[in-house]
Amino acid sequence: MTKNPLYNAAGALLYITFVVTVIRSLGFFLGDTPDNEFLAPLSMLSLLVLSVATMSYVFFYQPLLLILKGEQTEAGRLFLKTIGIFAVLTVAAFVVMVLLMR
Repeated sequence: MTKNPLYNAAGALLYITFVVTVIRSLGFFLGDTPDNEFLAPLSMLSLLVLSVATMSYVFFYQPLLLILKGEQTEAGRLFLKTIGIFAVLTVAAFVVMVLLMR
């Protein structure tokens, strides 16, 4: 990703939004209950692995590069800023959800 924690956190949120949109769309088009007891868990586990790999890249790649360059302090700051901004975006998403449910 980038050295901008806002872009990293926003990228994570966009990825999650995309995954949720795809899952909701599939549920709408295919029905809410899976007919196949094998493919549904296989698909969800594959999605979990893909998501972990994607989030690892988003949150850890640039800090790891900075650590390897010897810039541990900057790596820590970037990581914590990214996590902090992502936390704020997550709380904002929950607030919007609660407000829309009223």
